Amino acid sequence: MIKFWRETIICVLTTIVLAILLNSYNPVPIAEAQPATTPTTTDRSLLSVAYPNRALSASPAQLPPLPYAFGALAKAIDAETMKLHHDAHHASYVNNLNDALKQYPDLQKRSVESLLLDLNSVPENIRTKVRNNAGGHLNHTIFWQLMSPQGGGEATGAIAQEINKTFGSFDAFKKQFNAAGAGRFGSGWVWLVRNPQNQLQIVTTANQDNPIMEGLYPIMGNDVWEHAYYLKYRNRRADYLNNWWNVVNWPQINRRSQLSSQ
Repeated sequence: MIKFWRETIICVLTTIVLAILLNSYNPVPIAEAQPATTPTTTDRSLLSVAYPNRALSASPAQLPPLPYAFGALAKAIDAETMKLHHDAHHASYVNNLNDALKQYPDLQKRSVESLLLDLNSVPENIRTKVRNNAGGHLNHTIFWQLMSPQGGGEATGAIAQEINKTFGSFDAFKKQFNAAGAGRFGSGWVWLVRNPQNQLQIVTTANQDNPIMEGLYPIMGNDVWEHAYYLKYRNRRADYLNNWWNVVNWPQINRRSQLSSQ
């Protein structure tokens, strides 16, 4: 009998101890292994491109006013050319882009930059029209800001130091930029861009293509379509390229360079 009670008490005590241990057990959760994050190069094309602080709306696209009078850049571009370039050529890109998007309200909600970055998402029947006219609108919106009546001369600020470091000197950079612009066959643009490796680079684009379509950020650019210079310079594109430096807006170019290097 004593043996029975002893075994019973031991069994009860064991059960109580086990219950206490089970109730007090609080397992530490094991976190799932997180994939290692590999630093990637900044995608320059995703930064603000049309303006330093905002993208270019397509809802609807609107012709921006010139930030100066038509004749204010006479050191390089005559008033008649500026009026035709802005009021006719740029305006036609805006109107044609709005016409292409009028049946696609979802596309109208996107920025001009996003349309150019993902042309495959644009219906094939309007894709070429959007490419040409969204590009023309974006390129010219940038272009007007890159010039100023108070502009000209050699580069100033941080961009001057980077140009000297990359190209050896401002004169060497200017010579290479002009040569690229003169050598652009047919219609197009010459640009100073920042590439994904955070380096300055001179490139040209055909027609109204913008460097963001190649993953490059446009810091400055010059229009070498004939309509940009023909009334004054006729077929002397090289003279136009040389005189254009008299109106370059270096403070604006410094702002774009600073944004692209972040």
